[in-house]
Amino acid sequence: MRLRLFGLLILATWFGTGSALAEKRVALVMGNSAYKSAPRLANPVNDATLVGGMLKKAGFDNVDVRLDLNAADMRRSLREFAGRTRDAEVAVIYYAGHGIELDGANYLIPTDAALETDGDVLDETVALDRALFAVEPAKQLRLVILDACRDNPFAKTMKRTVASRAIGRGLAKVEPTSPNTMIAFAAKAGSTASDGDARNSPFATALVERLPMPGLDLRKAFGFVRDDVLKNTGYKQEPYVYGSLGGDDVSLIPAKPAAAPGPQANPQDSVRRDYELALQAGNRDAWEAFLQAYPDGFYAGLARAQLKNVAAEEARAAAAAKARQAEDEKARLAAERANKAEQEKAAAAAKAAENARLAAEKAKQIEEAKAAAAEQRRKDAEAAVAKALADKQAAEKALADKIASDRAAAEKQATEKPQAADGQQKVAAVAPTSSQPSLSPQETAKLVQSELRRVGCLATAADGEWNASSQRSLTLFNKYAGTKFDAKQANFETLDAIKAKPGRVCPLVCDHGFKADGDACVKIACRAGYRVNDDNECEKVQDKKPVATREDAKPRDNERKKVESTPSKPQAAGQMFCGQGGCRPVQKGCRLESARPSTPQGAAAMTSGGMVEICN
Repeated sequence: MRLRLFGLLILATWFGTGSALAEKRVALVMGNSAYKSAPRLANPVNDATLVGGMLKKAGFDNVDVRLDLNAADMRRSLREFAGRTRDAEVAVIYYAGHGIELDGANYLIPTDAALETDGDVLDETVALDRALFAVEPAKQLRLVILDACRDNPFAKTMKRTVASRAIGRGLAKVEPTSPNTMIAFAAKAGSTASDGDARNSPFATALVERLPMPGLDLRKAFGFVRDDVLKNTGYKQEPYVYGSLGGDDVSLIPAKPAAAPGPQANPQDSVRRDYELALQAGNRDAWEAFLQAYPDGFYAGLARAQLKNVAAEEARAAAAAKARQAEDEKARLAAERANKAEQEKAAAAAKAAENARLAAEKAKQIEEAKAAAAEQRRKDAEAAVAKALADKQAAEKALADKIASDRAAAEKQATEKPQAADGQQKVAAVAPTSSQPSLSPQETAKLVQSELRRVGCLATAADGEWNASSQRSLTLFNKYAGTKFDAKQANFETLDAIKAKPGRVCPLVCDHGFKADGDACVKIACRAGYRVNDDNECEKVQDKKPVATREDAKPRDNERKKVESTPSKPQAAGQMFCGQGGCRPVQKGCRLESARPSTPQGAAAMTSGGMVEICN
């Protein structure tokens, strides 16, 4: 009878949850082209139509495609979509059109937005957070794809109410807070995307090519999208993905079930399902019914551990109830002032009951730990089985693909006609394949120069000429980035390494009198009484001693001339004699006379004015 009831419980639970096991996928696709206050965009409507069709072909349960939406329509569409995501496993929003970044936050621009001032952004646009809010109820995957990184015409004409307010180029980097959430940009944060020359943008074209691949993990799918867009735009546009997923593969389109030669039901599947149902019930009747149906095997051992855990919980509850009763009896006797013997007996009973409760609590913890360990063993065993099955399926698929490839190659070889001329075999030339775009050396050099300018290693313009200045800049990059690229040539390996650097690599070098401030050189301003020295530092101006000038020497020259022009006669004390060594007082007993041939030989040397000093 008990087994029959348990079987009915299993059937009821199975049918009740069967509908929930089906994976529901919903999508909202929006494309804005016909802007009223900006030039019309050619591709967003086409891109939205293309992506919407791809999602419908992929088997999504609901795909809502909305085109050329004003602000009210966009908000209403997001509100209605949020209602559809509540019971969905996968929710996807795709938006093509204009977007704008204001003070680090991203906004989607409806077709009726005018955006005359920066304050209008808050009133006339739809915040990206509103789209993230709409996909948040989804249980397995929340995906927002933004083809909104185009060159924004509104930012060029918009008036700033605050001069320091930041309005970015492209969209700002975003880090979603909800788990299993991804946000894909058509171009990396801070850069713009191209509409391309075709009917659809390079980003949308790559999306519909890569995302619908069954079983392909989204991280790898968006990696392929990145490679395709880089190649098709000459390495000018790089899509980027923000957010994170768990360790399991998450695909937009589930993998197709592997073909099997015949039904191969695993006999353990039914046992596992019944065990999980008993685990949900978690009572003695469920576990006893399970053990009656499956008395042996791996799951039977796990069930016995769970049954012991239930028994320990029942014992703990009974001991706790008995302890409460003993305490109540002890309190009653004390209140009624019973004799001492009865109170002591009640106290002893209460103490014993409390000890029994503590022992039951400890036993419950032990059995609970054993049950948790058993449950972990079950999960580990099932994970190992699932991995082994997946490895087997992968090996079988690889073998099938190899057989199909070999068969196709053999059929192709059998149908090809041998070509020969004059006894010589014509060897088919195999064209070299490359994952890199076919660009000229000048175009490659220009791309590398642009990246070197971005990281601060090249000051000249990117002109495509790989000259000495470019080689010096790559040498600087090698020095500060720790790389060893050949500075004599520019190639895609070097380009990829430079593009991987998010900011400045080479230090900023400024002229004398200027200092580095972020990515710019600013003039050094010294306070009054200070100047910039040779070390580019402010130092105090030193007072210098006065230097004698020609005007200061005039009085001395006049005095000398006056002495020299004095008539020849005995000189009084205080008169001066000036010669080549300078001026001095005339010696006592001596006089100054004009030089004559009869001048005594003992006379002093002649002065510059023709005077001599005669001493008797």
